[in-house]
Amino acid sequence: MDIIAHIETDFNTKFGLPRQSGLCEELKGRIVFESEYRREEAFRGLEGFSHIWVLWKFSEAEREEWSPTVRPPRLGGNKRVGVFATRSPFRPNNIGLSCVKLEKIDYDCPDAPVLHVSGIDMMNGTPVVDIKPYVPVADCKSDATDGFTQYTKAYCLDVNFSDDLLCILPEEKREGAKQMLSLDPRPSYITDEERVFGVEYAGYDIRFKVKEKTLTVCDVIKM
Repeated sequence: MDIIAHIETDFNTKFGLPRQSGLCEELKGRIVFESEYRREEAFRGLEGFSHIWVLWKFSEAEREEWSPTVRPPRLGGNKRVGVFATRSPFRPNNIGLSCVKLEKIDYDCPDAPVLHVSGIDMMNGTPVVDIKPYVPVADCKSDATDGFTQYTKAYCLDVNFSDDLLCILPEEKREGAKQMLSLDPRPSYITDEERVFGVEYAGYDIRFKVKEKTLTVCDVIKM
């Protein structure tokens, strides 16, 4: 498959990325297309859709072999389930699928057309292989069941982010940082309350600890 675009985001590493798209609406991205696909007619009509499907490659998870079972982090990292029952990056084919909000199509920037999206769950530079519109009548199933995710979907931390530290971040990045941290970036099998974690976001290293259900930001360092 040809790579048609790459997405630009605030995450240069996968640590801290939401485990699913759409969980953090404040996390933004720009989908910049390769030169041969920068044709305005290819995007005609896309502006009428509020959301799009992005098919992309897990470029940092390529392996020669695959495992039929994986250990989802939100299940504690110990319980194994079938790879096809998860969205794990470690798959026979390293294809990712994300539903994101289409904020706008920029036809005036140097690399136009560029898609501005929100609710991302992809690293900076992730290769994109296709874009498709999200069609509610077909894609939204009112009778859908959610499998084992019904036990983990409500998991969320309280975030203690002091004003002094929050103000170090650019104003437009603050809400995204708080939303991202509330989802608990840690591997769920690590419960050491004294351990300090660091997540790279928008050019800053955000240091934090977690005690019970509260995440406390300890420091914010410009990288």
